[in-house]
Amino acid sequence: MSAHHSHDHEHDHGPQPTSLTLYSPAGVLLKAAVLRRAAKRLAAHGFEVHIDEAALLKHQRFSGDDEARLEALHRVARSGTSIAMAARGGYGLTRLLDRIDYRLLHQSTERGMRWVGHSDCTVLQLAMLAHHKSVSYAGPMGAFDFGGDAVDEVTEACFLEAMRGELEAVGFRTEAGFDGLDVKGSLWGGNLWMVTSLLGTPHMPKVKGGILFLEDVNEHPYRIERNLLHLHQAGVLDAQKAIVLGRFTEYKKSPNDRGYALKSAVEHIRSVTRTPVLTGLPFGHVPTKVTLPVGAKAQLVVQGRDVLIAW
Repeated sequence: MSAHHSHDHEHDHGPQPTSLTLYSPAGVLLKAAVLRRAAKRLAAHGFEVHIDEAALLKHQRFSGDDEARLEALHRVARSGTSIAMAARGGYGLTRLLDRIDYRLLHQSTERGMRWVGHSDCTVLQLAMLAHHKSVSYAGPMGAFDFGGDAVDEVTEACFLEAMRGELEAVGFRTEAGFDGLDVKGSLWGGNLWMVTSLLGTPHMPKVKGGILFLEDVNEHPYRIERNLLHLHQAGVLDAQKAIVLGRFTEYKKSPNDRGYALKSAVEHIRSVTRTPVLTGLPFGHVPTKVTLPVGAKAQLVVQGRDVLIAW
């Protein structure tokens, strides 16, 4: 790191409150009150909160047209804010991937800026990793996690610790059968559908020997299995040291299932890849979610049924 950058770091850790910007890179935010509530709650934790000027724009199902959202992304990167938190996901970042100034985003992370979000943000986080090995954070978003009726305590505590640089590991319980597993590699992943959508594009990180975490929402188990098989057949699953599945929620069962369930999908994937596939990570489109550094070097250790991912 150059002397200039280390000086910036010293400057960032002064007594002033940490600045946090809420911006909308993807789906439209239907109620402004939700974002204002999120801003108020985050401010109560001592953040100096800014709502980006384009955060409440509406264009079809998007938070502003492509141009406005691209400008917002670059504006936030240049703003010098400490934390850039997406207001919500939805769909929209895929439209921008070929036009994003990844060098600008990388420079912001070099200055200590933390980009946080999940869902549609997965494609942004993985593209940042693919282009410049920039580290970002899979974690909560403004509207869903901080703008609702209540804030999940685990989600909040994890996020605050991660942003202060204090969070060094997360622990959870998994199924029996993985005792003694101990692997190291780059931690990466996010929303399964989003990860798969990057295959064959320049925005897909080429991670070998990594720890891949995945989650999804509104996807039937057979669609989850098909996406996992797509990753497997593309060589991605076998190239990892471990695959960690988060929460797969809000799907409807079909009369055609006849006993086929999410468990069946996971069992099938385990039968085709040589990489251990663990379940139980508290992450996904659910109130309780951990904050994970995407692109950080990590270690995954299993003792009995207890898993620890440390970085």
